[in-house]
Amino acid sequence: MAASRLITILLLNALGAVLFLSWYLPPEHGFWFGVDKAIFFSFNKQMVAHPGFALLVAMTNFRGFDLISLLAMGLLYLTFWRRETPQGRRKLLAIGITMLLTAVVLNQLGHLLPVQHASPTLFFENVHRVSELTGIPTKDASKNSFPGDHGMMLIIFACFMWRYFGFRPFLIAAAIVIIFALPRIMAGAHWFSDVAVGSLSIILVGLSWWLLTPASDVVVNWFYRKLPARHKRQA
Repeated sequence: MAASRLITILLLNALGAVLFLSWYLPPEHGFWFGVDKAIFFSFNKQMVAHPGFALLVAMTNFRGFDLISLLAMGLLYLTFWRRETPQGRRKLLAIGITMLLTAVVLNQLGHLLPVQHASPTLFFENVHRVSELTGIPTKDASKNSFPGDHGMMLIIFACFMWRYFGFRPFLIAAAIVIIFALPRIMAGAHWFSDVAVGSLSIILVGLSWWLLTPASDVVVNWFYRKLPARHKRQA
């Protein structure tokens, strides 16, 4: 591995560690608590003032809406799938499996952090729950919201798009991250810092060693060789 690549990884690790410690070490999470509180109550008040907004928040946090995020990611992946040869599609499938396994492992490791953090709808008193305002059963609370697992999955997808498909697909994937991670924050099921600190710090530390080294390529190539198919060439 080139020295410049190692320096980049170490800098990303340091950034991830500083980001997490800036939230974890200060009493009551330091300035992050003020940011989180302001964002939460801003959306919480808007849901009361504007029933249409509350309905939008409820609909975008309904469990079935998660399928829309999967569809958005799938459609972006499909644009590359359609233009590939059989061998190329086999490689895309191997990348997809590797991405899914990476997301599962990092999510499990993230929940090993020594943090128990209830969502703002459970932390604050006398707040409005979107499920109660609209009557729609939706995800608006969590007993342990840190790190934001939904946001982490989306960010991992965006990083894989950058690593294997380039910067422009990454920008589209980044828009998907914002669109589908924001509803959880608007509903109060997650603090802003659950994603901006929790998810991102884990990504910076864990994914840098995975995507900026040959590690992910080794796994992708292993799946490429092992997957059954009529058309295969040595990766």
